[in-house]
Amino acid sequence: MGSKLYVGGLPYSATQDELTDLFAAHGSVQSANIISDKFTGQSRGFGFVEMSSQEEATAAIEALNSTEFGGRTLTVNEARPQAPRTGGGGFGGGGGGFGDNKRRSRF
Repeated sequence: MGSKLYVGGLPYSATQDELTDLFAAHGSVQSANIISDKFTGQSRGFGFVEMSSQEEATAAIEALNSTEFGGRTLTVNEARPQAPRTGGGGFGGGGGGFGDNKRRSRF
């Protein structure tokens, strides 16, 4: 099983191919993904790389963490599991900002 790495500090112009090439020098890259804003499509400046083995992931972390890429300093470390999200989002606690509904009734 591979090891997933978090890569922060990516230049906004970086491509997934460039990210793959950067990490391929340190082992076999299973996948590389740059996270983008869902509304604008603009890179958010971070991504994830999955290496084939823990040894290759460790080598990539040691070689690339705190190095410069595209004018920015990279942060490379093991990715943490995504925290479970709670709530439905949107309108919050259900109050809706209408105040006291007892006074709103006309009938």
